[in-house]
Amino acid sequence: MMTGQKQRAIVLLSGGLDSVTTLAVAQSKGFECSTLSFDYGQRHRAELNAAQKIAEYSAVSVHKVLKINLADFGGSALTDQTIAVPDVPGEGIPVTYVPARNTVFLSLALAWAEVMQANHIFIGVNAVDYSGYPDCRPEYIAAFEKMANLATKSAVEGQALRIETPLINMSKAQIIQLGLGLSVDYTQTVSCYQADGLGKACGECDSCRLRRQGFVDAGVSDQTLYQ
Repeated sequence: MMTGQKQRAIVLLSGGLDSVTTLAVAQSKGFECSTLSFDYGQRHRAELNAAQKIAEYSAVSVHKVLKINLADFGGSALTDQTIAVPDVPGEGIPVTYVPARNTVFLSLALAWAEVMQANHIFIGVNAVDYSGYPDCRPEYIAAFEKMANLATKSAVEGQALRIETPLINMSKAQIIQLGLGLSVDYTQTVSCYQADGLGKACGECDSCRLRRQGFVDAGVSDQTLYQ
């Protein structure tokens, strides 16, 4: 890469609160960002619509939406309409966990990163308010990064890849405060597992609960549109 040229980064952008904050962090660090979203058979398209608007507003270099139908496998309340999204937290790993989702997403981001000559992949995983998902833990990210640097041509030739997780040790309130400091407009984001066609949140699912409490703990008004 030429001296003075911005470093490139791929940012996974779901359209939710965490991912838009992650994008803002990456841009604040001076990265030239391209964003990647996934149409993976989730319950609604509201988050994809939000991601498109956020990418345009943030003036990213390229925004891609990949279609991969994880609903063919099911096994999650987010990809199987016969499994209800719970209104209250349960024990153990919740039914909203999508099997291997972050592994699939990061693998595809890794492929694009090689093509784009981007040595950084940003993902908004969080191990504090993380709903019990195993693929949001620091040890998982460290293992994937190690694998990525064994598996890619660019890394073998000396261009090591970093998986960047700027939110991983932050509470939801801290994430919101960070984003507001970076001028993130959270009204554009959709976090709800079962938002309606207009992007309005149910206010009852685990994601809504964590988001709402985050705004309370941050001491700022929750501008989320609820059904």
